[in-house]
Amino acid sequence: MLKSTKLKNTLLVGAATILVSCGGQKEIKMGSYAYDARFLKDHGIEYTELVSADGNSKVMIVPAWQGRVMTTSASGDEGDSYGWINYRFINEGKVSSQFNPVGGEERFWLGPEGGPFSLYFKEGQEQVYDNWVVPAVIDTETFDIKSQSDSSIRFVKDTRLANASGTTFDMNIDRTVSLMDAGEVAADFDIELAGDMKMVAYKSENKITNTGDNAWTKEGGLVSVWMLGCFNPTPTTTVFIPYKEDAEGVIVNDEYFGKIPADRLIKENGIIYFKIDGLYRSKLGLPASRATDLCGSYDSSKGVLTILWCSLPEAPSTYVNGQWGPQEDPFAGDVINSYNDGPVEDGSIMGPFYEIETSSPGAELAPGASLVHTQKVIHIQGKDEQLVPIVQKLFGADLNVIKTKFQ
Repeated sequence: MLKSTKLKNTLLVGAATILVSCGGQKEIKMGSYAYDARFLKDHGIEYTELVSADGNSKVMIVPAWQGRVMTTSASGDEGDSYGWINYRFINEGKVSSQFNPVGGEERFWLGPEGGPFSLYFKEGQEQVYDNWVVPAVIDTETFDIKSQSDSSIRFVKDTRLANASGTTFDMNIDRTVSLMDAGEVAADFDIELAGDMKMVAYKSENKITNTGDNAWTKEGGLVSVWMLGCFNPTPTTTVFIPYKEDAEGVIVNDEYFGKIPADRLIKENGIIYFKIDGLYRSKLGLPASRATDLCGSYDSSKGVLTILWCSLPEAPSTYVNGQWGPQEDPFAGDVINSYNDGPVEDGSIMGPFYEIETSSPGAELAPGASLVHTQKVIHIQGKDEQLVPIVQKLFGADLNVIKTKFQ
């Protein structure tokens, strides 16, 4: 079932305090899907929901924020809200000309972020934070609803972007978000889901098309589809990512914000373990030679397993390098990234939250040609003994090792 809550102004909202009860009815608990739905409603933010027939699986989408999945629930309004929402920023009711970090568990962005072909710095600018600006099309501009059904919604957007080398990209963006039921998930991943497990899953298909007259080439710089998901960190959450052991080259790039300490990042037996607590700002990435199509996280306190699958090209492909400043190779980018938020130099913090990110290859497209990057996001909440075989089957990992690796 698809529902729409039509409300006024998306970003120009005033400060407000969410109500924790309604008309004498039971309290709306912070951390629940209902709490986040009420928060957005109270701030005049229009959202659309994809809802399963039994009402348990819910996916909340904001068209004005580029068809962003803000959050999800596996057990209706009272269930845990899996996406991170930036209450503080939304409460302030301001619109930034640089970046509006509203949160959300799956947002559509474009890469690369830094380097000679950056979409976030103007030509000739030093690549430092003060000059960094998120393009409006992936920050403040609305994606138009092209079609919708009970289980999916499709967004489209035409735009023109320029990179730091002066190359212009005329582009059509086409994004579809679809609810997945338990049968689809079980079939797609060849796993068994017990009837008493809680689950919500969705697929997003993200297509970019070259609508200009010139081909997109390495010489002028390439564009990639970059999907970022913000979730809520806890002291009992671990991100785990399988990697190809028999490949050449570095296993993981762990120096985005300085090298990650050994007590927060462990690589062994084909699995990367990353401590997620929102207390230490750090980011890692897997290059194309090492990445598989899966990554995940597990919160052992709530028994929440998050699985993220992304499409990978059949042939070796070029990935754009998003690191800021001069680069030895602008096409030595990562396929999968994860970020743990934490305080910056002055002690302030945006979240805390953590991210799991995936990227498409760089789009070498002739006029009229397209690239599609697909993601599937699955949250399963259950008992350890139910989740152990799923983790073993998909990741070749031991759930008991994951849950105790940093405890």
